[in-house]
Amino acid sequence: MKSYNTVIDRNKETLKMSDQPNMASIQLNGDKQNFIIDKKDFKTGSRGYYGTGKMVAGGKKYQISIQVVEIGSKPKEEKKEK
Repeated sequence: MKSYNTVIDRNKETLKMSDQPNMASIQLNGDKQNFIIDKKDFKTGSRGYYGTGKMVAGGKKYQISIQVVEIGSKPKEEKKEK
């Protein structure tokens, strides 16, 4: 996953700021980088967004995982009668 700061060139199609996908910013050791996060239906049933990528901060390389889960999005389980 690439990081983006202003305009995205996805499949050679330039998108304007208003057309950009969802993004999350990570600031680490004074360095800041944006990551695209895509909608995701998690195995647990919850909904949200997920993204991964790599960044350099403070001269070191980091692998980034971003998970954004909508609170209350997991379906309620039906109670089983005994």
